[in-house]
Amino acid sequence: MSPRPFSTGRPTRRSLLTAGVGAAGVLATGGLAGCSSSGRSRVTFYQSKREVISHFRELVSEFNAEQSDYTYIHDVATNLQAGFVRSNPPDLALQNYNLDMNRFMARGALSDLSDLPEAGMVRDDVLDLVDWYPGYEGRTSVIPYSVAASSVIYNKQIFADNGLEVPTTWDELLSVCEDLLAADVTPIYGTFPELWTITQGLFDYVIGGRVDVREFFTQLNEIGEDVGPDSEVSFQKTLLEPVQQMLELLPYFNEDASSRSYGDGNTAMAKGEAAMYLQGPWALVEIEKAGTDVELGSFPLPATDDPEDLKIRVNIDLSLWIPEQADEKEGAREFLQHLMLPEIQFPYNELALAFSTTDDAPKVSDPRISEMQPYYDDGRFYMGASQFVPPTIPFPNYLQSIVFGADPEPILAQIDSDFARLAYRA
Repeated sequence: MSPRPFSTGRPTRRSLLTAGVGAAGVLATGGLAGCSSSGRSRVTFYQSKREVISHFRELVSEFNAEQSDYTYIHDVATNLQAGFVRSNPPDLALQNYNLDMNRFMARGALSDLSDLPEAGMVRDDVLDLVDWYPGYEGRTSVIPYSVAASSVIYNKQIFADNGLEVPTTWDELLSVCEDLLAADVTPIYGTFPELWTITQGLFDYVIGGRVDVREFFTQLNEIGEDVGPDSEVSFQKTLLEPVQQMLELLPYFNEDASSRSYGDGNTAMAKGEAAMYLQGPWALVEIEKAGTDVELGSFPLPATDDPEDLKIRVNIDLSLWIPEQADEKEGAREFLQHLMLPEIQFPYNELALAFSTTDDAPKVSDPRISEMQPYYDDGRFYMGASQFVPPTIPFPNYLQSIVFGADPEPILAQIDSDFARLAYRA
Protein backbone atom coordinates (compact mmCIF):
# COMPACT_ATOMS: atom_id res chain seq x y z
CA MET A 1 0.00 0.00 0.00
CA SER A 2 2.96 2.32 0.41
CA PRO A 3 3.45 4.77 -2.46
CA ARG A 4 6.59 4.62 -4.55
CA PRO A 5 9.47 6.79 -3.32
CA PHE A 6 9.70 10.33 -4.66
CA SER A 7 12.44 11.34 -7.02
CA THR A 8 13.36 14.19 -4.66
CA GLY A 9 15.56 11.81 -2.71
CA ARG A 10 13.66 12.56 0.50
CA PRO A 11 12.86 9.76 2.95
CA THR A 12 9.99 7.38 2.38
CA ARG A 13 6.92 7.66 4.61
CA ARG A 14 8.17 4.88 6.88
CA SER A 15 11.57 6.50 7.47
CA LEU A 16 10.01 9.96 7.62
CA LEU A 17 7.58 9.13 10.37
CA THR A 18 9.57 6.67 12.46
CA ALA A 19 12.94 8.34 12.72
CA GLY A 20 14.02 8.23 16.34
CA VAL A 21 15.58 11.68 16.55
CA GLY A 22 15.45 13.45 19.90
CA ALA A 23 14.93 17.19 20.30
CA ALA A 24 18.39 17.66 21.73
CA GLY A 25 19.93 15.97 18.70
CA VAL A 26 18.09 18.22 16.26
CA LEU A 27 19.05 21.38 18.12
CA ALA A 28 22.66 20.26 18.28
CA THR A 29 22.71 19.73 14.53
CA GLY A 30 21.25 23.20 13.95
CA GLY A 31 23.73 24.75 16.35
CA LEU A 32 26.69 23.19 14.59
CA ALA A 33 25.42 24.49 11.27
CA GLY A 34 25.19 28.00 12.73
CA CYS A 35 28.73 27.85 14.15
CA SER A 36 30.20 26.85 10.79
CA SER A 37 28.48 29.63 8.89
CA SER A 38 30.22 32.78 10.13
CA GLY A 39 29.05 35.96 8.48
CA ARG A 40 25.51 34.72 7.96
CA SER A 41 22.50 35.94 9.91
CA ARG A 42 20.91 33.20 11.99
CA VAL A 43 17.21 32.42 11.45
CA THR A 44 15.44 30.16 13.93
CA PHE A 45 12.87 27.85 12.37
CA TYR A 46 10.55 26.25 14.93
CA GLN A 47 8.70 23.08 13.89
CA SER A 48 6.28 21.36 16.25
CA LYS A 49 5.29 18.09 14.56
CA ARG A 50 7.66 15.57 16.07
CA GLU A 51 6.84 12.75 13.63
CA VAL A 52 8.43 14.68 10.77
CA ILE A 53 11.52 16.08 12.45
CA SER A 54 13.89 14.24 10.14
CA HIS A 55 12.12 15.51 7.02
CA PHE A 56 12.35 19.18 7.96
CA ARG A 57 15.83 18.79 9.34
CA GLU A 58 16.87 17.66 5.87
CA LEU A 59 15.04 20.57 4.22
CA VAL A 60 16.82 23.03 6.51
CA SER A 61 20.17 21.46 5.72
CA GLU A 62 19.51 21.62 1.98
CA PHE A 63 18.42 25.25 2.11
CA ASN A 64 21.48 26.20 4.13
CA ALA A 65 23.57 24.74 1.31
CA GLU A 66 21.55 26.43 -1.46
CA GLN A 67 22.00 30.04 -0.30
CA SER A 68 24.63 32.07 1.52
CA ASP A 69 22.65 34.86 3.21
CA TYR A 70 21.30 33.03 6.24
CA THR A 71 21.98 30.08 8.51
CA TYR A 72 18.71 28.39 9.44
CA ILE A 73 18.55 26.72 12.83
CA HIS A 74 16.05 23.86 13.11
CA ASP A 75 14.39 24.19 16.51
CA VAL A 76 11.95 21.64 17.94
CA ALA A 77 12.32 22.41 21.65
CA THR A 78 11.43 26.09 22.12
CA ASN A 79 8.77 26.96 24.69
CA LEU A 80 6.65 29.36 22.62
CA GLN A 81 4.93 30.93 25.59
CA ALA A 82 8.26 31.73 27.23
CA GLY A 83 9.72 32.91 23.95
CA PHE A 84 6.99 35.50 23.40
CA VAL A 85 7.09 36.64 27.03
CA ARG A 86 10.85 37.17 26.81
CA SER A 87 10.56 38.91 23.43
CA ASN A 88 12.59 36.10 21.89
CA PRO A 89 10.22 33.99 19.79
CA PRO A 90 11.45 31.93 16.82
CA ASP A 91 11.79 33.79 13.53
CA LEU A 92 9.55 31.35 11.65
CA ALA A 93 7.24 28.61 12.86
CA LEU A 94 5.51 25.66 11.23
CA GLN A 95 2.99 24.53 13.79
CA ASN A 96 -0.41 22.98 14.32
CA TYR A 97 -3.05 25.72 14.26
CA ASN A 98 -5.33 25.39 17.27
CA LEU A 99 -7.09 27.34 20.01
CA ASP A 100 -3.99 27.44 22.19
CA MET A 101 -1.77 28.77 19.40
CA ASN A 102 -4.45 31.22 18.27
CA ARG A 103 -3.91 33.45 21.30
CA PHE A 104 -0.69 34.71 19.71
CA MET A 105 -2.54 35.68 16.55
CA ALA A 106 -5.51 37.26 18.32
CA ARG A 107 -3.19 39.53 20.32
CA GLY A 108 -1.36 40.79 17.26
CA ALA A 109 1.86 38.94 18.08
CA LEU A 110 2.13 37.55 14.54
CA SER A 111 3.15 39.67 11.57
CA ASP A 112 1.04 40.32 8.49
CA LEU A 113 1.84 38.01 5.57
CA SER A 114 -0.83 39.29 3.19
CA ASP A 115 1.74 40.88 0.86
CA LEU A 116 3.36 37.52 0.13
CA PRO A 117 2.19 35.86 -3.11
CA GLU A 118 1.95 32.58 -1.18
CA ALA A 119 -0.92 33.95 0.89
CA GLY A 120 -2.95 34.26 -2.30
CA MET A 121 -2.15 30.71 -3.36
CA VAL A 122 -4.14 29.09 -0.54
CA ARG A 123 -7.67 27.92 -1.25
CA ASP A 124 -10.26 30.36 0.06
CA ASP A 125 -12.16 27.71 2.02
CA VAL A 126 -8.94 26.49 3.63
CA LEU A 127 -7.82 30.02 4.47
CA ASP A 128 -11.29 30.54 5.90
CA LEU A 129 -10.57 27.82 8.46
CA VAL A 130 -8.08 30.21 10.07
CA ASP A 131 -10.94 32.60 10.81
CA TRP A 132 -12.85 29.96 12.76
CA TYR A 133 -10.78 31.24 15.68
CA PRO A 134 -10.78 34.94 16.62
CA GLY A 135 -8.06 36.70 14.63
CA TYR A 136 -6.34 40.05 14.45
CA GLU A 137 -8.34 42.29 12.15
CA GLY A 138 -6.72 43.30 8.89
CA ARG A 139 -3.93 40.73 8.97
CA THR A 140 -3.14 37.45 7.32
CA SER A 141 -1.21 36.09 10.27
CA VAL A 142 -0.85 32.43 9.26
CA ILE A 143 -0.57 30.57 5.98
CA PRO A 144 -2.04 27.03 6.12
CA TYR A 145 0.50 24.47 4.94
CA SER A 146 -1.07 21.10 5.60
CA VAL A 147 -4.63 19.89 6.26
CA ALA A 148 -5.21 16.62 8.08
CA ALA A 149 -8.56 15.05 7.22
CA SER A 150 -10.08 12.30 9.31
CA SER A 151 -13.15 10.12 9.12
CA VAL A 152 -14.04 6.48 9.63
CA ILE A 153 -11.16 4.16 8.80
CA TYR A 154 -12.60 0.88 7.58
CA ASN A 155 -11.35 -2.57 6.61
CA LYS A 156 -12.26 -3.04 2.96
CA GLN A 157 -11.87 -6.83 3.08
CA ILE A 158 -14.24 -7.20 6.03
CA PHE A 159 -16.82 -5.06 4.25
CA ALA A 160 -16.42 -7.09 1.05
CA ASP A 161 -16.56 -10.46 2.83
CA ASN A 162 -19.85 -9.47 4.45
CA GLY A 163 -21.38 -7.88 1.36
CA LEU A 164 -21.46 -4.42 2.93
CA GLU A 165 -21.49 -1.05 1.23
CA VAL A 166 -20.05 2.10 2.74
CA PRO A 167 -22.95 3.73 4.66
CA THR A 168 -24.07 7.22 3.65
CA THR A 169 -26.86 7.72 6.21
CA TRP A 170 -27.20 7.17 9.96
CA ASP A 171 -29.67 4.31 9.50
CA GLU A 172 -27.33 2.64 7.02
CA LEU A 173 -24.48 2.94 9.52
CA LEU A 174 -26.49 1.27 12.25
CA SER A 175 -27.55 -1.45 9.79
CA VAL A 176 -23.91 -2.11 8.86
CA CYS A 177 -23.04 -2.38 12.55
CA GLU A 178 -25.89 -4.85 13.14
CA ASP A 179 -24.79 -6.99 10.18
CA LEU A 180 -21.24 -7.07 11.49
CA LEU A 181 -22.39 -8.10 14.96
CA ALA A 182 -24.45 -10.89 13.39
CA ALA A 183 -21.32 -12.05 11.58
CA ASP A 184 -19.40 -12.05 14.90
CA VAL A 185 -17.23 -9.12 13.78
CA THR A 186 -16.46 -6.16 16.05
CA PRO A 187 -18.02 -3.20 14.19
CA ILE A 188 -15.97 -0.34 15.71
CA TYR A 189 -12.79 -0.39 17.78
CA GLY A 190 -12.69 2.03 20.71
CA THR A 191 -9.86 3.16 22.98
CA PHE A 192 -11.73 5.08 25.65
CA PRO A 193 -9.00 5.44 28.32
CA GLU A 194 -7.28 7.80 25.86
CA LEU A 195 -9.34 10.98 26.27
CA TRP A 196 -8.38 12.53 22.94
CA THR A 197 -9.61 9.50 20.99
CA ILE A 198 -13.12 10.10 22.35
CA THR A 199 -13.13 13.81 21.56
CA GLN A 200 -11.57 13.84 18.09
CA GLY A 201 -13.44 10.78 16.86
CA LEU A 202 -16.72 9.73 18.44
CA PHE A 203 -17.73 13.21 19.63
CA ASP A 204 -16.39 15.37 16.81
CA TYR A 205 -17.71 13.13 14.04
CA VAL A 206 -21.28 13.02 15.30
CA ILE A 207 -21.40 16.69 16.28
CA GLY A 208 -19.73 17.84 13.05
CA GLY A 209 -22.16 15.75 11.01
CA ARG A 210 -25.19 17.39 12.62
CA VAL A 211 -24.25 20.84 13.91
CA ASP A 212 -22.78 23.91 12.22
CA VAL A 213 -19.70 23.94 14.45
CA ARG A 214 -18.50 27.41 13.52
CA GLU A 215 -21.90 29.03 13.98
CA PHE A 216 -22.44 27.25 17.29
CA PHE A 217 -19.21 28.55 18.82
CA THR A 218 -19.63 31.99 17.28
CA GLN A 219 -22.99 32.33 19.02
CA LEU A 220 -21.63 30.77 22.20
CA ASN A 221 -18.81 33.31 22.37
CA GLU A 222 -21.21 36.19 21.73
CA ILE A 223 -23.46 35.06 24.59
CA GLY A 224 -20.41 34.63 26.83
CA GLU A 225 -21.15 34.69 30.56
CA ASP A 226 -24.89 34.34 29.92
CA VAL A 227 -24.56 30.86 28.40
CA GLY A 228 -26.96 28.53 30.14
CA PRO A 229 -30.29 26.69 29.95
CA ASP A 230 -32.17 29.78 28.76
CA SER A 231 -29.65 31.06 26.20
CA GLU A 232 -30.28 30.70 22.47
CA VAL A 233 -27.52 28.11 22.17
CA SER A 234 -25.70 26.13 24.83
CA PHE A 235 -24.05 22.76 25.30
CA GLN A 236 -27.05 21.40 27.20
CA LYS A 237 -29.58 22.71 24.70
CA THR A 238 -27.80 22.41 21.33
CA LEU A 239 -25.63 19.35 21.86
CA LEU A 240 -27.76 17.13 24.11
CA GLU A 241 -29.55 15.35 21.26
CA PRO A 242 -26.37 14.79 19.18
CA VAL A 243 -24.57 13.48 22.27
CA GLN A 244 -27.42 11.09 22.95
CA GLN A 245 -27.19 9.97 19.33
CA MET A 246 -23.46 9.47 19.78
CA LEU A 247 -24.18 7.07 22.64
CA GLU A 248 -26.28 4.91 20.30
CA LEU A 249 -23.00 3.72 18.77
CA LEU A 250 -21.53 2.42 22.03
CA PRO A 251 -23.04 -1.10 21.76
CA TYR A 252 -21.08 -1.56 18.53
CA PHE A 253 -17.65 -0.97 20.05
CA ASN A 254 -15.40 -3.73 21.37
CA GLU A 255 -16.52 -4.88 24.82
CA ASP A 256 -13.15 -3.94 26.34
CA ALA A 257 -13.04 -0.42 24.84
CA SER A 258 -12.90 1.04 28.36
CA SER A 259 -9.50 -0.56 28.95
CA ARG A 260 -7.85 -0.46 25.52
CA SER A 261 -5.18 2.07 24.53
CA TYR A 262 -4.60 3.86 21.25
CA GLY A 263 -1.76 1.43 20.54
CA ASP A 264 -4.14 -1.48 21.08
CA GLY A 265 -6.53 0.04 18.56
CA ASN A 266 -3.86 0.40 15.91
CA THR A 267 -2.71 -3.18 16.47
CA ALA A 268 -6.27 -4.50 16.30
CA MET A 269 -6.91 -2.72 13.01
CA ALA A 270 -3.63 -4.00 11.57
CA LYS A 271 -4.72 -7.55 12.46
CA GLY A 272 -8.22 -7.12 11.01
CA GLU A 273 -9.89 -7.51 14.42
CA ALA A 274 -12.47 -4.77 13.80
CA ALA A 275 -14.24 -3.33 10.80
CA MET A 276 -14.10 0.40 11.64
CA TYR A 277 -11.98 2.85 13.61
CA LEU A 278 -12.79 6.51 14.31
CA GLN A 279 -9.33 7.92 13.71
CA GLY A 280 -7.27 10.12 11.42
CA PRO A 281 -4.25 9.62 9.15
CA TRP A 282 -1.87 9.52 12.12
CA ALA A 283 -3.38 6.13 12.99
CA LEU A 284 -2.83 4.88 9.43
CA VAL A 285 0.86 5.59 9.84
CA GLU A 286 0.97 3.56 13.06
CA ILE A 287 -1.07 0.71 11.56
CA GLU A 288 1.34 0.55 8.63
CA LYS A 289 4.24 -0.13 10.99
CA ALA A 290 2.75 -3.55 11.80
CA GLY A 291 3.63 -4.65 8.27
CA THR A 292 0.39 -6.55 7.63
CA ASP A 293 -1.46 -6.61 4.31
CA VAL A 294 -4.66 -5.09 5.71
CA GLU A 295 -6.49 -2.97 3.12
CA LEU A 296 -7.99 0.18 4.60
CA GLY A 297 -10.08 3.09 3.34
CA SER A 298 -11.89 6.09 4.82
CA PHE A 299 -15.43 7.45 4.71
CA PRO A 300 -17.23 10.30 6.54
CA LEU A 301 -19.38 9.15 9.43
CA PRO A 302 -23.02 9.80 8.49
CA ALA A 303 -24.91 11.49 11.32
CA THR A 304 -28.20 12.21 9.49
CA ASP A 305 -30.38 10.41 6.99
CA ASP A 306 -29.41 12.77 4.15
CA PRO A 307 -26.22 11.86 2.23
CA GLU A 308 -25.87 15.54 1.30
CA ASP A 309 -24.95 16.23 4.93
CA LEU A 310 -21.82 14.10 4.75
CA LYS A 311 -18.64 15.96 5.73
CA ILE A 312 -15.14 15.12 6.92
CA ARG A 313 -13.35 16.45 9.98
CA VAL A 314 -10.27 18.55 9.23
CA ASN A 315 -7.71 20.60 11.07
CA ILE A 316 -4.87 22.81 9.93
CA ASP A 317 -2.19 20.33 10.85
CA LEU A 318 0.62 22.75 10.04
CA SER A 319 0.60 26.49 9.45
CA LEU A 320 3.38 28.98 8.76
CA TRP A 321 3.74 32.19 10.76
CA ILE A 322 6.31 34.86 11.60
CA PRO A 323 6.21 36.80 14.89
CA GLU A 324 6.23 40.59 14.97
CA GLN A 325 9.25 40.32 17.27
CA ALA A 326 11.23 38.08 14.92
CA ASP A 327 14.86 39.15 14.68
CA GLU A 328 15.19 38.08 11.05
CA LYS A 329 11.86 38.62 9.30
CA GLU A 330 13.36 38.74 5.82
CA GLY A 331 15.21 35.49 6.28
CA ALA A 332 12.08 33.94 7.73
CA ARG A 333 10.02 35.07 4.75
CA GLU A 334 12.58 33.64 2.36
CA PHE A 335 12.37 30.18 3.93
CA LEU A 336 8.58 30.40 4.19
CA GLN A 337 8.38 30.99 0.46
CA HIS A 338 10.74 28.07 -0.12
CA LEU A 339 8.56 25.74 1.95
CA MET A 340 5.50 26.79 -0.07
CA LEU A 341 7.07 25.74 -3.38
CA PRO A 342 5.00 22.94 -4.99
CA GLU A 343 8.02 20.64 -5.16
CA ILE A 344 8.47 21.05 -1.40
CA GLN A 345 4.91 21.25 -0.07
CA PHE A 346 3.19 18.62 -2.21
CA PRO A 347 5.62 15.73 -1.56
CA TYR A 348 5.58 16.47 2.16
CA ASN A 349 1.79 16.27 2.35
CA GLU A 350 1.66 13.05 0.39
CA LEU A 351 4.23 11.51 2.69
CA ALA A 352 2.32 12.71 5.75
CA LEU A 353 -1.05 11.48 4.41
CA ALA A 354 -2.36 15.03 4.40
CA PHE A 355 -3.98 17.39 1.91
CA SER A 356 -2.09 20.35 0.44
CA THR A 357 -3.66 23.77 0.82
CA THR A 358 -3.16 25.57 -2.48
CA ASP A 359 -5.47 25.88 -5.46
CA ASP A 360 -3.10 23.89 -7.67
CA ALA A 361 -2.57 21.03 -5.23
CA PRO A 362 -2.73 17.55 -6.79
CA LYS A 363 -5.24 14.98 -5.63
CA VAL A 364 -4.02 12.55 -3.00
CA SER A 365 -2.98 9.19 -4.37
CA ASP A 366 -2.97 6.98 -1.28
CA PRO A 367 -6.10 4.76 -1.38
CA ARG A 368 -6.40 4.90 2.41
CA ILE A 369 -7.42 8.57 2.27
CA SER A 370 -8.42 9.10 -1.38
CA GLU A 371 -12.12 8.52 -0.64
CA MET A 372 -12.06 11.80 1.30
CA GLN A 373 -10.79 13.76 -1.74
CA PRO A 374 -14.26 14.66 -3.17
CA TYR A 375 -15.32 16.08 0.18
CA TYR A 376 -12.13 18.10 0.46
CA ASP A 377 -12.50 19.32 -3.13
CA ASP A 378 -16.05 20.49 -2.47
CA GLY A 379 -15.26 22.14 0.87
CA ARG A 380 -17.53 19.69 2.67
CA PHE A 381 -15.56 19.71 5.89
CA TYR A 382 -15.62 21.07 9.42
CA MET A 383 -13.16 21.58 12.25
CA GLY A 384 -13.76 19.39 15.30
CA ALA A 385 -16.01 20.91 17.96
CA SER A 386 -13.68 19.67 20.69
CA GLN A 387 -10.97 21.99 19.35
CA PHE A 388 -12.93 25.10 20.36
CA VAL A 389 -13.40 24.35 24.04
CA PRO A 390 -10.83 26.20 26.20
CA PRO A 391 -8.30 23.73 27.64
CA THR A 392 -8.99 25.02 31.17
CA ILE A 393 -12.34 23.21 30.96
CA PRO A 394 -11.81 19.45 31.56
CA PHE A 395 -13.96 18.74 28.52
CA PRO A 396 -12.39 15.39 27.53
CA ASN A 397 -12.90 14.09 31.07
CA TYR A 398 -16.53 15.17 30.96
CA LEU A 399 -17.04 13.31 27.68
CA GLN A 400 -15.30 10.22 28.99
CA SER A 401 -17.65 10.13 31.98
CA ILE A 402 -20.62 10.29 29.60
CA VAL A 403 -19.21 7.44 27.53
CA PHE A 404 -18.68 5.45 30.73
CA GLY A 405 -22.36 5.82 31.65
CA ALA A 406 -22.96 9.21 33.30
CA ASP A 407 -26.13 11.14 32.46
CA PRO A 408 -25.14 13.60 29.71
CA GLU A 409 -27.65 16.33 30.60
CA PRO A 410 -26.13 17.53 33.91
CA ILE A 411 -22.62 17.19 32.53
CA LEU A 412 -23.42 19.38 29.52
CA ALA A 413 -24.99 21.85 31.94
CA GLN A 414 -21.74 21.84 33.92
CA ILE A 415 -19.80 22.61 30.73
CA ASP A 416 -22.11 25.59 30.16
CA SER A 417 -21.38 26.75 33.69
CA ASP A 418 -17.62 26.38 33.18
CA PHE A 419 -17.81 28.23 29.88
CA ALA A 420 -19.83 31.09 31.37
CA ARG A 421 -17.43 31.41 34.29
CA LEU A 422 -14.44 31.68 31.95
CA ALA A 423 -16.25 34.28 29.84
CA TYR A 424 -16.98 36.33 32.98
CA ARG A 425 -13.35 36.27 34.04
CA ALA A 426 -12.22 37.30 30.56
